[in-house]
Amino acid sequence: MEDDRIISAHLMMEDSQVEYSLRPRYLSEYIGQGQVKENLKIYIEAAKLRRESLDHVLLYGPPGLGKTTLSNIIANELGVNIRTTSGPAIERPGDLAAILTNLQEGDVLFIDEIHQLHRTVEEVLYPAMEDFALDIIIGKGPSARSVRLDLPAFTLIGATTRAGMLSAPLRDRFGVVSRLEYYNVEELTFIVSRASDILGVQIAPDAAAEIGMRSRGTPRIANRLLKRVRDVAQVRGDGVITKALADTALRMIRIDALGLDEIDHKMLRAMIANFDGGPVGLDTIAASIGEESRTIEDVYEPYLLQIGFLQRTPRGRVVTPAAYRHLGYPPKKGAEG
Repeated sequence: MEDDRIISAHLMMEDSQVEYSLRPRYLSEYIGQGQVKENLKIYIEAAKLRRESLDHVLLYGPPGLGKTTLSNIIANELGVNIRTTSGPAIERPGDLAAILTNLQEGDVLFIDEIHQLHRTVEEVLYPAMEDFALDIIIGKGPSARSVRLDLPAFTLIGATTRAGMLSAPLRDRFGVVSRLEYYNVEELTFIVSRASDILGVQIAPDAAAEIGMRSRGTPRIANRLLKRVRDVAQVRGDGVITKALADTALRMIRIDALGLDEIDHKMLRAMIANFDGGPVGLDTIAASIGEESRTIEDVYEPYLLQIGFLQRTPRGRVVTPAAYRHLGYPPKKGAEG
C-alpha cells in the first residue's frame, strides 16, 4: 500500500511536526527550484513596490517538493497572513464564501489539491479571483436576486499534483504558474545537512550525500529517511551518522542505492520474469503484482520513468537495460544501452 511506504512522497502523520520545524520561512532559506524562486522574488518585490496584492499563483508538480512551504514563504515575504484549506474540504459555495469574507487586505489564501474543488465552488471563485467580489443569490424562485459583495484584494495560491485535471477557466485566472521539479542529489544533500543541524544530529558529508541519493528527488522523503537513520545512529552507534551507518540503516528498511524499495523491485522483477521485460499493458502489470492500475501509474511509475528504468510505448510498458543491470539480470537479448 502506498500509505505504508517510507518512500511515499505524500504527507504522513509522522511528517507534520518535523516538517514544520524544518520548513524554511523565507526565499533566502529555500533550497532548490532556482528559476521558480527567482521569478517569485521579482513578482513579490514588484507587488510590494506597487503596494498591491500579488497575482494569483498556481504551484504544480509531484508531492513532497515544497508547494505548501513555498506558499507560506510567499505570505512571509509579503508580510501578510495566510489562510490554508484544501479542495476536498470546501464542499459548498457557502464554505468558500465564509473563508473569503474573513480575509484581510492583501492576505494569502492557500488551497491545496485545488483540482478537487467542486464545480459549484469554482463558479463562486471566478469573480472572487477576477474582480475581488462575491455574487450571492438571495431568495428563491421569481423573487431571487443577485447581490455583489466586495472583497478585500487577496492572493490565491493553488497547489496541485495533477495540473491536467484543472478546468481551463480556473487555470487561466492564475497570473503566475510555476512547476516544481524533482531535486538533484546536491540539493538534497544540502537539505539533509540543514535538517541535521536543526535536529541536533551530527552527520558526515558523505552520509548526507548517501541519504540524498536515495531520496527519490524529494525533500520530504529525505527528511523522513534522515529520521530513520538517526534512530539507528542513536541505538546502534554513537549518535553520529557516518556513510556506513546510513547505508546499513537504509538497507534495514529495504531502500537500495537508488532509492527503490521492495515494491519497485517486485514490479520490475514481475515484468522481467513474467513478460520478458515488456512491452506489457498497465492492467496486466497491476494484476500480476496485486495493485490498482491507477496506483501504479500515479505512484510507482513516475520515479522509475525519471531514472530511466521504465519506458512507456504505444504497446505498453518496457523495462530498460539499466533496470536489468541494477537488478542483476543478464541483458535482454537484442537490447542495447
